[in-house]
Amino acid sequence: MLHERFQAVDKTLLARRFGAAARHYDAHARFQQEVGQALLGRMSEGGIAEELRGQGLDLGCGTGFFLPQLASRCNGLTGLDLAPGMLAQAALRGSGARLVCGDAEALPFADQSLDWVFSSLALQWCERPAQAFAELHRVLRPGGQIFFSTLLAGSLWQLREAWRAVDGRAHVNRFLTLPRLLQAVDAAGFTAPELCPVTWSLAYPEIGGLLRDLKGIGASQVNDARNTGLGHRQRLVRLGEAYERYRQPDGLLAATYEVCLGRLVRR
Repeated sequence: MLHERFQAVDKTLLARRFGAAARHYDAHARFQQEVGQALLGRMSEGGIAEELRGQGLDLGCGTGFFLPQLASRCNGLTGLDLAPGMLAQAALRGSGARLVCGDAEALPFADQSLDWVFSSLALQWCERPAQAFAELHRVLRPGGQIFFSTLLAGSLWQLREAWRAVDGRAHVNRFLTLPRLLQAVDAAGFTAPELCPVTWSLAYPEIGGLLRDLKGIGASQVNDARNTGLGHRQRLVRLGEAYERYRQPDGLLAATYEVCLGRLVRR
């Protein structure tokens, strides 16, 4: 059970999708940026303030949006991502971070070589969450800390239910429940984890804005492209009609994410 596969992941396809979105990712990543900023605040609370401190890693660094802010917190910073296209954009930041293409489930770092890890909204793409956390435990020095955010089950539930009304399918990726996340963390050897679930609410004038953001960050694979007997345009019209039930009193459509903000310490 320690390395149980949570969901089948084609990592080559995943890297290609995110890499193709790299150039316009930041323009559609309002939610990702908000969550990352909240995680930076937790780093400061955990003692990783804006001062030089050891060796740091941004795991799943994407376009490198947070690399400049992280660089001031350590003597040496590495940004790791699965998608070469994302790393090409990250290189344009001029943060001075070393950029490495790699997999969270097989980190290319020596045992006990890092002092802290920052990882925002990347770990949910892992096929074997316990393996990813075991790798993080391996590369951290005793006393080292991980600050991470990840999506939980229930994210984008409105989109899932609207799609089910159209064709009976969910079209939204499965994410870990909080108990399953805790199980993966425990299996990796971390004790006394700090896991804080947070509901993140976004609002859009029309469903097209949500779909454009998902496509713009490379996460359009949450929408199942299998043929259901409906034309693409007709399906989207019906999806929009089904999503109208989630229009709020302020006139905007709700889109909800369930997020875990976590802090782990290697004992």
